[in-house]
Amino acid sequence: MSLLPFDDRDGFIWYDGRLVPWRDAKIHVLSHGFHYASLVFEGERLYDGTIFKGQEHTERLFASAKQMDFTIPYSVAEINAAKAEVIAANTLTNGYVRPFAWRGSEQMGVSGKQNKIHVAVAVWEWPTYFSAEARMAGLKVQTGKWRRPAPDAIPCHAKCAGVYMICTLNKHAAEAAGFNESLMLDHRGRIAETTGANLLFVRGNEIHAPIPDTFLNGITRQTVLGLAKRRGYTVIERAILPEEMPLFNEAFVTGTAAEVTPVGSIDDVVFPDRTVTKVLMQDYEDLVYGRLVLEGVA
Repeated sequence: MSLLPFDDRDGFIWYDGRLVPWRDAKIHVLSHGFHYASLVFEGERLYDGTIFKGQEHTERLFASAKQMDFTIPYSVAEINAAKAEVIAANTLTNGYVRPFAWRGSEQMGVSGKQNKIHVAVAVWEWPTYFSAEARMAGLKVQTGKWRRPAPDAIPCHAKCAGVYMICTLNKHAAEAAGFNESLMLDHRGRIAETTGANLLFVRGNEIHAPIPDTFLNGITRQTVLGLAKRRGYTVIERAILPEEMPLFNEAFVTGTAAEVTPVGSIDDVVFPDRTVTKVLMQDYEDLVYGRLVLEGVA
């Protein structure tokens, strides 16, 4: 399959306060963010012209920057306006929105205090993260080699570039072995998440969610758990061990890109049911497209 390179596309990117042609949005090869992973970002979805949870995503971008010890040189309102501007410039109605901020090239070394903070927002069409076939069958997941570090070893609640390095390694290994995704355990051997989405389990009327103490408490995760409570499901957030997986009859992932996607198996454990997952898939779809308007859903 021929891929459309991300550096060679038509359109515009918002870059440090102005729209620039897509192909001209470049950084220097000696940027601190490139060498030392001092970059924070968000992944957001545009549905029928509206970013879902756009304000929450922007606020999290700023919180991530604070954890990475730098200040974004714009206000939350200005970044929200930038997202709207670049969406309009690219005449996009449905797609993916990626705001990000990074340290520049004024200083090279572990210390980066003298580097200018750059900000950009890019948008593009992205209909689904997993193929339709994978979503219908349920994801085939393999437990990965690399684990989520302890919360005092990495800024695990920041959406920053560095925490994704081990995700890439696990994802590559899983794909090479014929799987769609990789399960990430944490440093204690507990179930954490997949490489790019939160993971939830179902047993009867109960939804069991790993405690997000070593990984990001996703905005989609919070939304779906709110939808589950609305439906009357019991939500239990707790430590979940790998040996418990055969006790569950359903599993699914949540994320901006993944939305709500069923998991068919993890290693040799099969999750045959989709009953609760399908309900939440439909509720989430109705919510993001404005067919379901709720107060108080996270």
